[in-house]
Amino acid sequence: MITPQEGPQSDFLTTTADIAIYGGAAGGGKTYAILMEASRNIHVSGYSAVIFRRTYPQIMNPGGMWDQSIDLYQTIDGARQVRGEWSFPSGAKIVFKHMQYDKDKYDYQGSQIPFIGFDELTHFSEDQFFYMLSRNRSMCGVIPYVRGTCNPDSDSWVAKFIEWWIAPDGYADMSRAGSVRWMVRVGGTIEWADSAEELKKSHPKLTPKSVTFIMSSVYDNKMLLERDPSYIANLMALPSLERMRLLGDPKRGGNWHIRAGGTKFKREWFLILDNMPDSFDERLRFWDLAATEPAPGRDADWTVGALVGLKAGRWYVLDVRRIQGTPMNVEALIRQTAIMDGRDVPVRIEEEGGASGRSLIDHYRRNVLVGFNFDGVRMGGSKEQRASPMSAAAEAGNVILKSAPWNSAFLDEFESFSPTCVHDDQVDATDGAFNCISETRLDPHIGSGMLPTVPAISRIDERVAELVCSMSPEERLKAEAMLNG
Repeated sequence: MITPQEGPQSDFLTTTADIAIYGGAAGGGKTYAILMEASRNIHVSGYSAVIFRRTYPQIMNPGGMWDQSIDLYQTIDGARQVRGEWSFPSGAKIVFKHMQYDKDKYDYQGSQIPFIGFDELTHFSEDQFFYMLSRNRSMCGVIPYVRGTCNPDSDSWVAKFIEWWIAPDGYADMSRAGSVRWMVRVGGTIEWADSAEELKKSHPKLTPKSVTFIMSSVYDNKMLLERDPSYIANLMALPSLERMRLLGDPKRGGNWHIRAGGTKFKREWFLILDNMPDSFDERLRFWDLAATEPAPGRDADWTVGALVGLKAGRWYVLDVRRIQGTPMNVEALIRQTAIMDGRDVPVRIEEEGGASGRSLIDHYRRNVLVGFNFDGVRMGGSKEQRASPMSAAAEAGNVILKSAPWNSAFLDEFESFSPTCVHDDQVDATDGAFNCISETRLDPHIGSGMLPTVPAISRIDERVAELVCSMSPEERLKAEAMLNG
């Protein structure tokens, strides 16, 4: 008798969800699990199962899926095999196929396949998966269903598909693992709900599908650990990125958010907590404004506002607001956020060089943030230089994030931050707040510390302003006294 191991593997083989995705780390017995599931209905006449790998060598490589199927299916009375296919006395069959190119999905037009399995689902495209879902039909009495296995891959569509089951730090949310949700796909967009009835009300012509994600890791695979105790050591020897993906946390599996990028920040440096201090030594909201508005076909930057607090030497990122919108939308969000933060929270915006930068800051001061503690800040040095102080604080474990839905995108951007990264708006906003508070704490007479808050600056020409910006703090104070004298 073929039986699963107790724990996640058993959960995977007993779920009734239409679509179940299993894995999230290496060594959890994923391939054996999908092979076992495919054999569940081999006693039913007319039953067929197709298990896909992206390429044919992945099926036939030594120790691969075909060899593992021999270990399992040769124990079944009457099972017969030819290369890539098993047949059984009832007439049922299990077939192994590859789908290397997107166009290969059309090879299955008109097919009726009661069981479809994807081993390493992240290797397949979203179009391949959902096209084959339309081939998941049955005339043999077996209710059609789909199963997939995978390791974490932050760049795959699967990461987005199962994000509800993943915590903000990238590891599985074990309070949700195995829970069933319902989905419909409308025009390429997936809509989710907690029940089929909820979706039927809004989409009466569509049939909702139930979905679950079940996490497993090598620590759940007792048989593997008994046969090969060194396997965990092999995973531990992987480079940091692959180790976090394939081994990860002993209880929560691999990390779905980790990706190759810069070296300035690492996801594990940031602590995430629900409860924040009741008061802070300093708080400040810093906005990094997008240079261009969003447009079709353009991956525009975001306008980002980060609220950062300092308490007893530890830094707290309390809130992050992001928008891709028109200047009017941006102004409305900045004013609304300032009101919600309270008038005791300073607001700073990066001031670009030249007259246009000064004009924008003056506009915000007179029209958008009237009555608030607001100023523009000139940023010096490269982006990497400006991020260095916060990077050091994070590595020391002194940067804490308030647990919130924005954590995931925040950590993704910080981890991929580099001179060539596509987006660094959240990094710029957060380290802007960090540096403004740091400078203020060093010398409270300097305002933000990045530029002197000298009212008379607006009355002198740009060359003199640049000269003042290059002064030492003491020289700036003397200049302020003279100009206001």
